[in-house]
Amino acid sequence: MKPSIPKGTRDFSPVEMLRRQYIFDTIRGVFRKYGFLPLETPAMEHLETLTGKYGEEGDRLIFRVQERGRTFESGVDKALAAGGGDAKQVADQVRKLTASEGLRYDLTVPFARYVVMHQHELAFPFKRYQIQPVWRADRPQKGRYREFYQCDADVIGSTSLLNEVELVQLFDDVFTALGLPVVVKVNDRKVLSGIAEVSGQPDMVVDIVTAIDKLEKIGREKVEEEMRNKGVSDEAIKGIAPLFELKGSWKQQRPELEKWLASSSIAQQGLKDLDTVFNAVGTMKSAVLEFDPTLARGLDYYTGAIFEVKAAEGTMPGSICGGGRYDDLT
Repeated sequence: MKPSIPKGTRDFSPVEMLRRQYIFDTIRGVFRKYGFLPLETPAMEHLETLTGKYGEEGDRLIFRVQERGRTFESGVDKALAAGGGDAKQVADQVRKLTASEGLRYDLTVPFARYVVMHQHELAFPFKRYQIQPVWRADRPQKGRYREFYQCDADVIGSTSLLNEVELVQLFDDVFTALGLPVVVKVNDRKVLSGIAEVSGQPDMVVDIVTAIDKLEKIGREKVEEEMRNKGVSDEAIKGIAPLFELKGSWKQQRPELEKWLASSSIAQQGLKDLDTVFNAVGTMKSAVLEFDPTLARGLDYYTGAIFEVKAAEGTMPGSICGGGRYDDLT
């Protein structure tokens, strides 16, 4: 039997490593230019730290680490004894009973945990960067791996929208240095919350946003089908429909959104925040800032502006960068 590596992981040759190191060094240099300080956190975190932050789908993709001395079989026995129902419920119980730690899913939640633990030692606003691997118990496919690196820059302890402006400028500097033209897509979770509100089902905002986040992958028909399956009413889906018809630049879409979402104060605040970002960013070197009303970002912890960066040329699949504001995570 020939030796192999687990699916969704990769070896990197010396040539690939030199190229990767050049990219990491370039990104690290821009992070430092903007005043971000380096930080590292453990590969493992307590499950109670990781779960409940990413949403139901994200929680399922956390690699759980089995505690020494606990076996899968004993976990099944205990789950069944506790009255586990269907197979999914039993599987969920087994995961809880046989694991207490998990490999980090991203770098943001461990950073928030670090800040809570060390808050009395830090000067705020605190700006940190982190370049480390993360793990996802996902189905490997083109462009999606189970082990990969993230390069994070976060600010905590400030409500200023200048942080969003600086983030867009940081994107521009990184990709100018790398010689890669990009499109920075932006939306605001407050606008999406307002859309759920005017549709008549504000309590379903998480399910609505999670479905919209898949629009590019599965299309509008499947997105609406997923909403329906999650309990979003046909009337609410009809109320959300104008979202998919919006076209043009921020200035062209802005009046339509203000009129459509006039009854939602949270949406109006989101529109004002986006105005601030677009007006303050100014001219960029190799990036273009675009408003995307269907940009959703599936993670539950976002509360304000959300971003995704895509290559402006070529056939690179998916987004290169993503992120946003998360005021309530710590």
